[in-house]
Amino acid sequence: MNQEEFVSAVRSTAGLDTIEHGESAIRATLRVLGRRLSGGETQDLAAQLPPAFTDTLPATGPGERFGVDEFYEKVAEDEGLGCSKEQARQHARAVMAALKASLTGGEFDDVAAQLPDDYADLLGTGPVQH
Repeated sequence: MNQEEFVSAVRSTAGLDTIEHGESAIRATLRVLGRRLSGGETQDLAAQLPPAFTDTLPATGPGERFGVDEFYEKVAEDEGLGCSKEQARQHARAVMAALKASLTGGEFDDVAAQLPDDYADLLGTGPVQH
């Protein structure tokens, strides 16, 4: 999926009005996800993202430990613009759905394997429209 398709998929799934809002949701979700992942998984993930988003992830994930509720809170804070935790949840789930559609199955599984069971809500994504 190229950048335009990726942003369009996130916007459509999350109901975001502008390209800028879609890109903001993507970057916020990827930044928080990058903090949660450990080791070289962030590089593996970045290698399959549209080039405009590869610099959003750290070179090496620090593997911070926080649950899915805190994940959504961090996405809301990072996204700013008065984003609520529930909106951040919708945005993050849309980003994960787009990742699931665009990454190789093995890479998405590698990302999911680093997340504890309570992240099932984040990973429980429906089909992405693009």
